[in-house]
Amino acid sequence: MASEHGHATTVEEAVLAVGGMDCASCVATVERAARKVGGVEQCAVNLARGRAVVRFDPKQTDPDVVAAAITDAGYPTHAETHAGANAEEHRVAEHAAHAESWFRRAMVGVALWLPVELLHWTLALTSGGEHFAHRHFWMHWVALITSTIAIVYVGWAFYRSAWKALLRGTSNMDTLIAMGASVAYGYSLVAFVGYLAGWWRELPDLYFMEATGLLALISLGHWLEARARTAAGSAIRELLNLAPATALRLNEDGQSAEVPVAELHVGDRVLVRPGDRIPVDGVVIEGRSSVDESMITGESMPVLRQPGDPVIGGTLNVDGRLVVRVTKVGSETALAQIVKLVDRAQSSKPPVQKLADRIAAVFVPTVLAIALLTGVGWYVAGAVNDWPAAQTWGRLARATCSVLIIACPCALGLAVPAALMVGTGRGAKRGILIRDVDALQNAERVRIVVLDKTGTITRGRPAVANVIPLNDTPADELLALAAAAEMFSEHPVARAIVDHARARGLKIPQPSAFANEPGLGVVATVNDREVIVGNVELLAKRGIAMAPSTAQQTTVHVAVGGKLIGAITVADEIKPDSAEAVRELHALGLRTVLLTGDNEATARAIAKQVGIDDVRANVRPAGKADVIRELQRANGKSLVAMVGDGINDAPALAQADLGIAIGSGSDVAKEAGDIVLVGGSLRGVAAAIKLSRATMRTIRQNLFFAFVYNVLAIPLAALGLLHPLIAAAAMALSDITVIGNALRLRRTKLD
Repeated sequence: MASEHGHATTVEEAVLAVGGMDCASCVATVERAARKVGGVEQCAVNLARGRAVVRFDPKQTDPDVVAAAITDAGYPTHAETHAGANAEEHRVAEHAAHAESWFRRAMVGVALWLPVELLHWTLALTSGGEHFAHRHFWMHWVALITSTIAIVYVGWAFYRSAWKALLRGTSNMDTLIAMGASVAYGYSLVAFVGYLAGWWRELPDLYFMEATGLLALISLGHWLEARARTAAGSAIRELLNLAPATALRLNEDGQSAEVPVAELHVGDRVLVRPGDRIPVDGVVIEGRSSVDESMITGESMPVLRQPGDPVIGGTLNVDGRLVVRVTKVGSETALAQIVKLVDRAQSSKPPVQKLADRIAAVFVPTVLAIALLTGVGWYVAGAVNDWPAAQTWGRLARATCSVLIIACPCALGLAVPAALMVGTGRGAKRGILIRDVDALQNAERVRIVVLDKTGTITRGRPAVANVIPLNDTPADELLALAAAAEMFSEHPVARAIVDHARARGLKIPQPSAFANEPGLGVVATVNDREVIVGNVELLAKRGIAMAPSTAQQTTVHVAVGGKLIGAITVADEIKPDSAEAVRELHALGLRTVLLTGDNEATARAIAKQVGIDDVRANVRPAGKADVIRELQRANGKSLVAMVGDGINDAPALAQADLGIAIGSGSDVAKEAGDIVLVGGSLRGVAAAIKLSRATMRTIRQNLFFAFVYNVLAIPLAALGLLHPLIAAAAMALSDITVIGNALRLRRTKLD
């Protein structure tokens, strides 16, 4: 980043743990407090996770200064000093303590309210209605005592928070709850004392039990909400739990010793027994086993791992003994990178959140104004209709209390982050890593999917497609001689021929001489005979006559003793699930385009085989971005997604509205896409788009519910049509409903 004078400036990012946030108004206050600190460029607060991600200039400020500013604003804050699993464990412990405190308040509140409420209605139903107040007058004393205890013990947290906000000149959800409880309790106390003092003949309606009940119900709602938040944020904890705490490190004598994973270094050898989780990323150097990688890549079937194959930390060794050489440790492992990407996505804030934030900034003051107008309205109504003073003040208190309680900015603040946490976590379990929330939002609007060929539709490595013997040469002899000649070559085509011969169980002779002809092929001596394996140019250079029908670009020719004995056709094998993946994209209403550097005929043959709509062939890597740009111009508002391997396709991935990189689990940090498919399966593209659509649909549902809830509930409360207890229950239910709706994403079918 550069300043206006051209000098480079460094922007750092810090994660702060923020306590005491209960609603969208709290989020707005925290963000304002952070942005007031000089040097802070950006602050994004996640209510559901109780954290703030701050971008700042280290030359002007540091995380401790920002944390102090937020703490001064009334929200205890500290920089997260833990990392990885420790940070998540610390956060979980804090959330558990927070939930437990609300549980205690809720249980005390329910114990003070529910027995009294039930006794009250039992006596009322058996006492003849109008005679209840006089026959069981002692019940009012019981209600007064229990309500007073509830106000002091259960309501203390609300009053303390509201008082701190008042001292700062702000307000929050606790302001509304504290005022609602105070109106119900204060009016009842004045009315009760007034009756005892003889100010009016009849005892007015009292709301002692309503004050107790609303504090109990809201505390219970906060406890349920805290538990639901913990469930919504379980993805990162589950990922971190995949990594074992210890590993069996082998010494030079081959003896194993159990050590903490944190003590492993690159180059160490570790023993992984059947049933154990692989502790870190590495390469198998001894043994064969099936490894279950479903928890990282989303692939349901175990894969065979043998010497030379990479393995991912956190995956499960199923049935064999493996010795693994460590290649990555700590934050460099694939699992750590996955957790980092999920954490980043969950902490980001999408454009759709901006409207909710703007409303939240003025929400509580607006509700306070409505409550005041409600009180004035009922007072005027009492004067116009000549109601008795007790009746007027009773209705005024009831309606005002209901307005204060029913208005709930909690749901507004949780609507987006709760859905994002569950959606991105669901994707991570399926091997779909979303780098930021903008990618999630863009994926929903994609209408054209451009697919690279090599490594995306195909495996990205050549395989023998056909063996064509000539001049009465047996096919197995042709293949064995070609494999012998190619044995010492590192060319991908040579590896394909050798692997195919070994897979057929052929005995491959050892060459006594070998020479590589760059760009042409190889010449070797096998069993005292000269064997040439190469293209048309190599055979022509050696003066070997060829039939025109065998001169194909995809064919390797084999000659022995100056005589052509056959050819081997080599092709880049199509992945088994590519055709199914394209069908899934079409089922979602998406248009598909094949983009490749191959010739037109080959490209169209592959496109036909897997069912792709359109083909753009003979395109060099540098020109792929131009094709994406052309599609964007030609299709107007339809977003274009590019799917590639993240290496040669990087410019095209960057140009596309959505870049989807297909790679292996060990290459997570290197991928260039907005979305990374860890498992390498093309079916993940359709799954990612399904997940995006489901997540964005859930976000809109949550926002709609949060807005409509308040739009409908506040007028009903102001008109006196909602009892304060019903208002309290509805407010608590609104938070749980929003999170519960988000949790449904965990069951979204992606396959």
